[in-house]
Amino acid sequence: MEYIVNILFPRAGMHLQVRGVDGQVRKVDVMAKIRQLQKLVDLTSDLGFWNLIREQQNADRLVRTRCADVGKDLEICKMPDFELSEEKVHEVLGLAKKRKGLILDLRDNPGGSVVTLGQMVGGFFDHEIKIGDRVGRKPMKPQVAKAQHDPFTGDLVVLVDSNSASAAELFARVMQLEKRGKIVGDRSAGLVMEGKIFDHKAGANTVVFYAVMVTDADVVMTDGQSLERRGVTPDEVLLPSAADLASGRDPVMAHATEMLGVKMSPEEAAKLFPYEWPKE
Repeated sequence: MEYIVNILFPRAGMHLQVRGVDGQVRKVDVMAKIRQLQKLVDLTSDLGFWNLIREQQNADRLVRTRCADVGKDLEICKMPDFELSEEKVHEVLGLAKKRKGLILDLRDNPGGSVVTLGQMVGGFFDHEIKIGDRVGRKPMKPQVAKAQHDPFTGDLVVLVDSNSASAAELFARVMQLEKRGKIVGDRSAGLVMEGKIFDHKAGANTVVFYAVMVTDADVVMTDGQSLERRGVTPDEVLLPSAADLASGRDPVMAHATEMLGVKMSPEEAAKLFPYEWPKE
């Protein structure tokens, strides 16, 4: 639905019939906010260049990994994507190693870097781990995670949902296959094909840069199965209800904390990582 509305057929507004948590249906007109942006950005000027830098910094902030200490025994980290620097990976794992348990929230995580995936997986084992075989048109090396120094050895719970894709679901499945942690939530997206980015440019005086990503391999896990169009089935399937969403409750996170010995209400769990709106 997001693909149709936002990409294929964007529109100024929509007429919807919405069913509330009480079962009542009402009609709602939802209008898009339309803004006039700059048609031309002059990157040769200081103003245009630094505005572009600030926009990128604001965008990066929205997808930063956030962690929270819950008592003395539990660390909770929310990873919006798998585009972390090596330093950030070590920082997250370093925080986890101070606690007995870790909850890694990968809900709504679309994936990202193969390098980050390998570093994250390696941070939970004291030996090399095979993530899967890369199957393409030509022979390809398997995807392997090297063990990192002093890995996290505590209890692990990974949260996933239907928007957890690519590296996020590969990470979850490795933890599941290796019996390293429990997976809780909804079945993941089943979108794990590996892609290669090709950079291009067009023009002479005025140059337009763009890129194309082309799928070049599937990933077959150590159980002989690909997650493509299958996804990861959690050890415990648990989703918020319509009433939970309307009231700002997160029963999935609350259940995960209870699994690791910490009592937290769904209302408290929802406040750990509040949604941040993009700056206009």
